Amino acid sequence: MNFSDNKKGTLLALSGILIITPDSLFIRLVEIESWGLVFYRGFLPFIILFLALFVYYKKNFINSILLIGYAGLLNAFIVALTNITFIVSLENTNVANTLIMLSISPFWAAFLSMIFLKEYPAIRTWIAMILCFLSVLFIFYDSYTLGRIYGDFFGLITSFLVGASGVVIRFKKQVDFLPSLMIAKFFTALFTVFFVQSFYLKGADIYLIPIMCVFFVTLPLALLTLAPRYIPTYKVTLFFVLETTIGPLWVWLIINEQPSLNTIIGGLVIIATIFVHTLLEIKYFEKNKKLT
Repeated sequence: MNFSDNKKGTLLALSGILIITPDSLFIRLVEIESWGLVFYRGFLPFIILFLALFVYYKKNFINSILLIGYAGLLNAFIVALTNITFIVSLENTNVANTLIMLSISPFWAAFLSMIFLKEYPAIRTWIAMILCFLSVLFIFYDSYTLGRIYGDFFGLITSFLVGASGVVIRFKKQVDFLPSLMIAKFFTALFTVFFVQSFYLKGADIYLIPIMCVFFVTLPLALLTLAPRYIPTYKVTLFFVLETTIGPLWVWLIINEQPSLNTIIGGLVIIATIFVHTLLEIKYFEKNKKLT
């Protein structure tokens, strides 16, 4: 059966998001300390990506790494920091709070693009950004009263870093950033190796951590990296709303971690805003495409 580019991209993006949704649940289920967890989430995906890219690029493997340049190294550094701040956030607040903060990363990207790439957002994007950040403040106030502001703050930093990574990639569109992701995982392991108390895995961690690193970190990372080759990035963004809704649902169903009322209200506003904004973006780009 022949798939069009649109169907290929949609399948890749949807599969990547659906596969990644249990990731936060597995982070909750493992018993290893935080630095050890971040180390393994860097080291194991690095080994897998190294082998996969070595097979993919063959004789051009070393050259593909060298060609990423300063932009690729900067992106690797940003992604490595993202891997750390994501875990810090989850360890200090509800899964729902962290994923809601992550969902606003496209608006950070729009803001940073305006500053560094001189790409000015449309009025609809500014309205969406204002609504989302007001909702974030609403959630922040609730977290402050419940003592979870630290985790929410690192969730916001994580979303900022994800947006910054997108801007770097857009700035150097001609660069193949796949090797950059491999280096990012190497940096993650390198940054954290000195803080790990014990590398020994015991109990359920023996199988939970490898399963998490292979299926919920490496595989969706590869699928979501390939998806924009077939469909525009703004279409891929629409699928991330699913992670924000399904991720907390897994945690609630399995370990009964329930978000606060403020988080639910603020999260629903953010999800609805992103959904409507993305649909408007799709409509706008499709209309322009027809005109050209």
